[in-house]
Amino acid sequence: MNKKISIILIIALSLFFTETIYANELTTPSGISISDVERFVDDYAHEYIGETTAGASIVILKDNKVVLSKGYGYGDIENQIKINPNTAVFEWGSVSKLFVWVSVMQLVEQGKIDLDEDINRYLPKGFLTKLTYDDPITMLDLMNHTAGFEENIFDTGYANEYRVKSLEEGLKIAEPNQVYRPGKVVAYSNYSTSLAAYIVQLITEQDFNEYVDEHIFQKLGILDSTSYLSLGRNEQITKNKVNGYELIEEGDFKLSTPYYMSMYPSGEINGTAPDLAKFAMALMPQSENENVLFEDKNTLVTMLSQSYAINENVPGIAHGFWEYDGKFKGLTHGGNTVSFSSNFHIVPEENFAVIILTNQASESDISYGLTKELVGEKEIDEVKLADLPNSQITEGTYLTTRRMKSGFLNLYYYLLPLTVKSLNANEIEVSLVGMKANYVQTYPNVYKMTKGSTMFILTNVLYFSIEDGEVKQISTSISDYLPLDKNIFWLTISAVLFIYCLVYFIASPFVLIVISILNRRRKKPSIKIRKWVYLLNIVGTAFIVNIILLVIRMLSNSDRGYFEVFPQIVANYVLTILSVVFIIFILVNWKKATLMKLQRAIYLLSIVTIVILIFLLITWQFYS
Repeated sequence: MNKKISIILIIALSLFFTETIYANELTTPSGISISDVERFVDDYAHEYIGETTAGASIVILKDNKVVLSKGYGYGDIENQIKINPNTAVFEWGSVSKLFVWVSVMQLVEQGKIDLDEDINRYLPKGFLTKLTYDDPITMLDLMNHTAGFEENIFDTGYANEYRVKSLEEGLKIAEPNQVYRPGKVVAYSNYSTSLAAYIVQLITEQDFNEYVDEHIFQKLGILDSTSYLSLGRNEQITKNKVNGYELIEEGDFKLSTPYYMSMYPSGEINGTAPDLAKFAMALMPQSENENVLFEDKNTLVTMLSQSYAINENVPGIAHGFWEYDGKFKGLTHGGNTVSFSSNFHIVPEENFAVIILTNQASESDISYGLTKELVGEKEIDEVKLADLPNSQITEGTYLTTRRMKSGFLNLYYYLLPLTVKSLNANEIEVSLVGMKANYVQTYPNVYKMTKGSTMFILTNVLYFSIEDGEVKQISTSISDYLPLDKNIFWLTISAVLFIYCLVYFIASPFVLIVISILNRRRKKPSIKIRKWVYLLNIVGTAFIVNIILLVIRMLSNSDRGYFEVFPQIVANYVLTILSVVFIIFILVNWKKATLMKLQRAIYLLSIVTIVILIFLLITWQFYS
């Protein structure tokens, strides 16, 4: 009898301890066992490394302990040099912005910055020269990317470090127009972040990179990274930097260029994944001793709290961090340069972090796809369709608020709009640059991503602001979208007219040569008006060639200074003046010349065509 009781007790105890061990087993927020996480990441990475991703350095933290630090793929594909996670240096891109916001919060803690104060209080008088609205821009607006600045790609990044200017000069050269009222829309802005860094520099009377080195890097023991590689101060970091690549097609990678910035605080930290992991640990201190970034732990609590959201059911912005609607609330920030991509993601509630650095431009399969698998997704609650608006109201074409509205590059954004299509009463399909994702409505006008391209992971929740039965704005935590501000019919007509002008002025030189040869053979006398028409057509061809070259140059390398394209802008003015002069001479000689009806029609067509072309160039701002 006693023997049977002993056996039962042993079985019961073994079951109890097994359940206890299982319950206490560490997991990722998505539920993957920490003991199994390396195998999971290996299997996931194997699917993409060498196919759609050149290489990656990945660090995973749980309870501020490194549970995985591993390199995948090659840092130098040509010489087959594998990535060493401990030494491989990557461009962090916009993850660098988080160091600006920590710096700002350190000064807020010291009472030197007021988040709600007009930033002009901290800037030299008249520093900002392109403001449109009288509403003050606050530091919080800069953190939330709601200052209203348009995008400006000129003079923001260079392939050559010798073209880099000081932070102050870089801000003056690249100042964008203010095109939105402060606080109204999220328009992601490199300029806003670097402007905030400049304010830190002014207040502390210390170069921003030196401030970061002293007050963040040194405190965290970050030794293998630099906040300003352009200075060329650290040869070892430069030596350890891996090559960056562009994906040409699956399995084919093209060597890309480094990225240097005058507005370096927005995206020029170069460093290792383990160094970035130290930063993640500091944002999730496990004890008072680990709170090294701030004097008061409440400052960190404030920083990681929501500072902007358009709707209570939509993730917003937390003082520069993007909120992520995962299984548990995440705080994240991505980064992209012309050669590298990165993703920084912490889940404070779970004391969990994922740091992914890749040496490939616009990479998302691992940067965001793997992160999604590790942090998990919030389950979508059942909703009553009767309580929700029909999704048909969301259908339309939208443009990102992060765009250039001034200058010829404004046209680019109309070629790559966001489109929304209703699938049924409660589901929509969103598409952008050929990529698609499906969303389901979870709350009134709030849609959650259910499947689709990894490109949409950061915008996995959309909120449609509806007024008078129309969408006024689509909001996400990283960018807003506004309805197309030009009529689709007008855009179609513009495209058709430009194609017509393109064909006409490409073909006209050859047609004119043939006509000239025929006239000589027939010994027809030359008339003045014909010469002016020929010259007008040559000007039209020059217009087309100039525009094509401008487009090719921007597509081949968008990281240019405005001075590089300025001669082509001037050329448009010169060609326009010549067009007007030649048209005047044609009209003056019109009555004097003896012309057949066909000749008159052809000459008139040349005038009309070049007038149409000039009108299109004015409309699409090819003169600025």
